[in-house]
Amino acid sequence: MDKFIIEGGYPLKGEVQITGAKNAVLGLIPAALLSRNVVTIDNVPRIDDVRKMVDILSRIGAKVDWQDDVLTIDSRDELSYDCAPYQDEIGEMRASYYLLGALLGRYGNAIVPLPGGCNIGDRPIDQHIKGFEALGADVVIEHGCVKMHADHLHAADIYMDVVSVGATINVMLAAVFAEGRTVIENAAKEPHIVDVANFLNKMGANIKGAGTDTLRIHGVQELHACSYSVVPDQITAGTYMMAAAATNGNVLVKGVIPKHMESVTAKLKEMGADVVNVNGDSLQVSHKGRLKRCHVKTLPYPGFPTDLQQPMAVLMSIAEGNSRLHESIFENRFKYVDELRKMGAHISINGRTAMIEGVPELSGTKIAATDLRAGAAMVIAALVAKGRSEITGLKFIDRGYENLEENFRNLGAHIERVTVKSHLDN
Repeated sequence: MDKFIIEGGYPLKGEVQITGAKNAVLGLIPAALLSRNVVTIDNVPRIDDVRKMVDILSRIGAKVDWQDDVLTIDSRDELSYDCAPYQDEIGEMRASYYLLGALLGRYGNAIVPLPGGCNIGDRPIDQHIKGFEALGADVVIEHGCVKMHADHLHAADIYMDVVSVGATINVMLAAVFAEGRTVIENAAKEPHIVDVANFLNKMGANIKGAGTDTLRIHGVQELHACSYSVVPDQITAGTYMMAAAATNGNVLVKGVIPKHMESVTAKLKEMGADVVNVNGDSLQVSHKGRLKRCHVKTLPYPGFPTDLQQPMAVLMSIAEGNSRLHESIFENRFKYVDELRKMGAHISINGRTAMIEGVPELSGTKIAATDLRAGAAMVIAALVAKGRSEITGLKFIDRGYENLEENFRNLGAHIERVTVKSHLDN
């Protein structure tokens, strides 16, 4: 078991390069299976969720080569559409459900275990199933697996009852080869939706409207080989931006798309931080003194991202005055609050709203990451806290952040990863 040991109180200074987006690449990798060719994807982050997805592709028959940040997927040979034997691996990650849309689109058949991932609230796949059925698939759930079959995929008009990133991508994957024109209304608009659509289009798909609430997909006969670069990770960028502001630092966050960061930039400025666009692909974030209070409500893109709700709570915890944080996406995303309370944060929860009374400082102690983004929040809290903190639960952090401790150490943080032996190792 690994843990971070962090000595807080050191301002972050320097620059950090943002890797490719976790949420995008986990859609691109299954999408590559639709090509029946060799596809090369670069700017791929070295994170555990990608490793697991790559392993699953290898197990079902794809040839995968991963060198540095370049991933090559050769799916010319026949693949297995039955992923049931890999239930344990698939059950560890949420994005495994994209195999449903990709395999259904390629074969008209798919058997995929129900997905896992962080426990942050109810995340049903009913909108996915609704879309697959509209395209002509018969869907049943048996023995912990989603089983689908379609003799013929046909176009459909599909209205998403709720805005769902996962369902939008999954139905888009399945509809690429469906005969006719499929329309997805009330579609999600996140940057990684656009990235997956752009990737599919580069392989020969015909998808219009990505980034709006209406997608139009004209079915094609086949996709071809291509090379593609993953969009920068807006959540990773936001994490470093918030860490810079919280520690009274001065950090150049490089390799970003500033438009994707507008909701985060606006809130950091509201709290008193300086955020400057540098050369169109970098953001300089700096701050001195105590942050100001603010109110935040998480919303689908282009609103404030739910994946940055937990790190924002840390900034509010040390800001001057009373802040309010409303979580509108997931109902169980405040489990980390007890960890911040151990550090001296004053937070009360009422339903989906956190009322946060800012304190002058947090104090270091032993805390745990309860999910991926809560893990990032714990690191920021430890960086600003007085004294030493120990953070466990690093398996969550490793799911979505590449070289987190090394990047923070290069910015001047006093952070170390140590391996703790259990009694079972003796």
